[in-house]
Amino acid sequence: MRKIMLAAAAMLTISSAAFAQSTVIVTDPAPTGSVVLPGEVRTYVMEQNTPPVVYDGDIAVGATLPDTVEVHTVPNMDGYGYTVVNERRVIVEPKTHRVIQVIE
Repeated sequence: MRKIMLAAAAMLTISSAAFAQSTVIVTDPAPTGSVVLPGEVRTYVMEQNTPPVVYDGDIAVGATLPDTVEVHTVPNMDGYGYTVVNERRVIVEPKTHRVIQVIE
């Protein structure tokens, strides 16, 4: 009887470990700030003399800026816009105002 109990316990342990290994949880990737911008985008943004906007919220990759923050487009580079928030240059998606990268 003891052997049967041990075998059953071993099978339960193995099957639960196998189940745990096959479980997949899909989430959006966490923003890391490791987006590699095309060099032309960074150069263009750094050369612009854009007045800064004062903003009380947190400026971080993945955050969405309010529609009241003016976003300037980067010529000939679809999908990239920029603004200067609290003296920090910020690359954003023009349509969503989502922060792609903060240039320090």
